[in-house]
This record gives sequence, structure tokens and C-alpha cells, in this order.
Amino acid sequence: MSADYQTLGGMSHAFEKQQATQRRSKWIVVSSLLGLLVLIAAGVAVGIIVSKNNSTSSSTSNSTTTTKSNSTDPSVFTKDSKLHVSFYGMAYTPEGSLMPDCGNSLENVIQDIQLLSQLTTRIRLYGADCNQSALVLEAIKQTKVDIKVYLGNYVVADDSAAYERQRETIKEAILTYGTDNVAGVTVGNEFMLNYVTAHSATSANDAIAAKGAAILLANIQDTRDMLTEIGADGVIQVGNSDAGSFFNTEVLSAVDYGLSNVHPWFANTTAEAAAAWVFNFFDETNVQPAAALSNTPKMYIAETGWPTASSDTANANNGGSDASLDSLQIFLDTFVCQANENNVPYFYFELVDEKWKDEVYGGVEGWWGLFNDDRTLKISQFPTVHPPEQLYIHALFVTNSMKYYSGIWTF
Repeated sequence: MSADYQTLGGMSHAFEKQQATQRRSKWIVVSSLLGLLVLIAAGVAVGIIVSKNNSTSSSTSNSTTTTKSNSTDPSVFTKDSKLHVSFYGMAYTPEGSLMPDCGNSLENVIQDIQLLSQLTTRIRLYGADCNQSALVLEAIKQTKVDIKVYLGNYVVADDSAAYERQRETIKEAILTYGTDNVAGVTVGNEFMLNYVTAHSATSANDAIAAKGAAILLANIQDTRDMLTEIGADGVIQVGNSDAGSFFNTEVLSAVDYGLSNVHPWFANTTAEAAAAWVFNFFDETNVQPAAALSNTPKMYIAETGWPTASSDTANANNGGSDASLDSLQIFLDTFVCQANENNVPYFYFELVDEKWKDEVYGGVEGWWGLFNDDRTLKISQFPTVHPPEQLYIHALFVTNSMKYYSGIWTF
């Protein structure tokens, strides 16, 4: 749901509306980690490291959560007892990171990273302009927090210089900060959706769309070449992000992962039914098709969330539920808990409200944050089911490799 880094564009949501009446299917549920460990323990010696869930806590709506940090050491900061790591990942763009009016700062990014580290261990960026890749990695370095980043290159169809400029800043950031905190580089965000819409194509896989896909394919290969050049190929994955119904098959066949924007608000669901709609849509439209490809790219939900307000009454209700704090709480309590329990990878949208989106687009555009733009907390309570952390298994006698496939651990 990011804007074009050169030409601002509104949120695209045709894919959700097209799927609003789609039949529901059974969600693929991850095999229980406990069951997995029992099976392994029965035949082999196993060493396991699993992080424990934090104790549950409640937050107070509109309570101050601005992080206080040591002025000389950003790694020393006061952690808010109301916050805990409940989210698999968060979508994030440093404030002031849109060309040509770059206005971000390391100080502000450090404050955001301190806050994000209390909510998740993963973030995804949309683009690389305004030096945001380096700012985020520098903030992680200074705060010494456990966060992995999916860097982003926002591809513009008629501006190859934008891709090249961002590629070079990503390359420089990786050379400067190394690969420890970089999980991937995402090439393109809703590129095919924008291309299909602009060229009146009938789908993301027709002859017209193929011309747009060729741009992405060239950029994806170029990104892989860049990573190979700096010795990071195979260490840092390459992916693509798009609206859920607009992935091009050739593009998806060329990447390691796909990030799918799945917004129930624009599917006109109720807040109560939103989580089920997201899981069904993601499974049918993204997980199953990706599993059928020879490269089996791992699919993530790139954006999902619920707005808390609208700047005009016409958009205050989606036909099912209001844009409100109560509806947000319902969505969090259902989606986040179920996604964490079932090991569904997602990046929640988003950390804070964005004033500029409200000023430019109106409606619900600027009101998707868990926090207000001054970093005060909106919601009354965070979900208490934490995402499963990485499981390390050291088995002396296991001959088959362990693989994560479509949400299920297999051997």
C-alpha cells in the first residue's frame, strides 16, 4: 500500500474486491511443532532452541509509548511493559522517505527501530530512496536489536533510473553493514497491478502484462547479479511483492519468495469475518499456485490490517464494519493469534498513522497504524500468542533434509 516513489498513487484494492465472494476453502495448517519434536525424538538425538513466549500484558489506549533512550547509547532504552513481540513482521517506511522530498533522519529511525523491536523481529521496506536502507541498518546496528530486514526496490515502469539508483544504494548498504540483518531484497511492489491497470490488460498473465513482467524479470536477474558480485548470492534472497491477485507466473517463477498484499477492508468483510477471509484468499490465490511452481517460492502476506478512522463519512464503513478502534481490536485478536498459531508468515500494516497519506488521498488511507503518528498506542490490548521463532534442529542420524513447504514442515 505504498505510494509510487516518483508519482504518488492511491491504494490499489481491486484484487480484494474481485475475491470478496470467492468460496472458502480449508486453510492449510502447519503441523504442530510439538508433534514434530516428538517424532524426531523417537528416532534421533535432537538439540532444540526455541524462544519462550513472553508473559501477557495489556496496553492502555492512547497511552504514551514514546521510547526513552540513552543519549549516548541507543542500545540502552526503556522498554514499554505494555508491548511484546506479538507480530511475525511489520511493514515499515521511515517517515520522510519519498522522493524528491527526503526528510528522514537517523534519530527518528532509531526511535522507530527501538519501538519495532518490542513488537517483531522482522520488517519489510518498500523502496530504497532517501537512503532508507542504510538508515534502518545503521539504526539496528546502534540499537543492537534482533531485527531482520527485507530491503525493497520500488520499480517504476517508465523510469529505469529509479531502479538503478535504488539498486546502488542497496548494494552500498549491504557492503557497509553486511548480510547478518538482511533477509531479502524485494524487487517491485504492486508493479504488475499498476502496469495491468495502466495498460488495460485483462490479467497479470496476458500478452500485454507480459511486457511489464519482462521489466521485472530483467530487474530481478540484475539484482541477483549484483548480489553475486558482492558475494551475497544465496545468502540474501530475492523476492517480489504485489497485490494478491496480480502475481505474474513468470515473475513468481524467478524469485525465492512472494509478498502478497491482502486487505479484508476492501473486500467488504466484517471485522469478525476478516481473518478467515484473509487466510482463505491467501491460501487459494497465493500459497497453492506458488506450491505448484517448480521453484516453490515461499509466500508471505505482505500487508494486512484494519483502519481505525476515515477522513470522510463516505468511507467510514466498508459495507461490513466501521473503520474504528473496536474493529481493529477484533481483527488483531482473530487474525494475529490464528496466524501465529498456524505459522502463517505475514507483515502487519502498519506501525503508525501517516499524515501525508490522509492529506493526499483522504478516506481511510492515513489511519492504519497501531500507533498514532505521535507514537501513542491506539489499541487496548495486544494479542498474546507469539509467532514461532526459528527452530534449530541438530540430528546426528537424520539423512533427509528438513524443508518448509507451503506452511508445513516436512522431511
